[in-house]
Amino acid sequence: MSTEAIDPRYVDIDQWPTALAVEAMLEGQMAAIAAIGSQTMAIAQAAEAAAARLGSQGRLVYVGAGTSGRVAVQDGVELYPTYNWPEDRLLFLMAGGLDALTQAAEGAEDDAGAARAAVAASHIGPHDVVIGVAASGRTPFTCAAIAAAREAGALTVGVANNGATLLLEAADHGILAETGTEIIAGSTRMKAGTAQKAVLNILSTAIMLRMGLVYRGRMVNMRISNAKLRKRGEAMICDIAQVDQATAAQALDMAGQDIKLAVLIARGLDRQAAESLLAAHGDNLADAIGAAQGGA
Repeated sequence: MSTEAIDPRYVDIDQWPTALAVEAMLEGQMAAIAAIGSQTMAIAQAAEAAAARLGSQGRLVYVGAGTSGRVAVQDGVELYPTYNWPEDRLLFLMAGGLDALTQAAEGAEDDAGAARAAVAASHIGPHDVVIGVAASGRTPFTCAAIAAAREAGALTVGVANNGATLLLEAADHGILAETGTEIIAGSTRMKAGTAQKAVLNILSTAIMLRMGLVYRGRMVNMRISNAKLRKRGEAMICDIAQVDQATAAQALDMAGQDIKLAVLIARGLDRQAAESLLAAHGDNLADAIGAAQGGA
């Protein structure tokens, strides 16, 4: 595997001046991002398929082991505060369990049986989207989980840093971030991890776009949980509904801190009418505004 190979350019890096070593590592991080440039269509296709599959009840399931699992969990946990993605529609299958986020779980990544059991116990099925991440592309736990999820009818996505590997072949959608050798041989928390994080950031954000949780570049489905986010929400309403701050604040209170609902209220609808309009258009603010403007 290229991610495990020793790069002769850096074989003496432990003897280099620290500034040169840091410069080399920074170049590696930049190369990691460049490595996913060829995958834009693969990511887009996976995102569109995922959004269509999730509908109103499907779950996003992240699978991984070690560094890759931690990167996957980091992406998923951000979806609740950022897009108010329901916590009961988010699931993490981490080799060794969630305790492995902070403690090494030696041998857990090799336990394919545990992966298959976790998929079965989680009742993963046709409405779900399962994203597996593994730098090697052949981690037994992750590959087994993806295979089992696909057999159960779920839509599967594999993210790997080595090509022609089992994970990419097992998934419905394979995304290859071919980052090559690491400056520190085998340390896939570096280039490989950076590329994985970027792929997952882009993939999950694209899914949220297609799910209608973004309007005109704004996080209109954001969960308001503090004063800073309250101000951000009011600013969105002011801009989208073209009202002053006081009107936006009042609408947000009337909407129970729901930004999309508050936009429609600020535009002149009462809460019941705004709720009905959003419900009729799949909670998509763009479609609801379009219908309101068209008199639908």
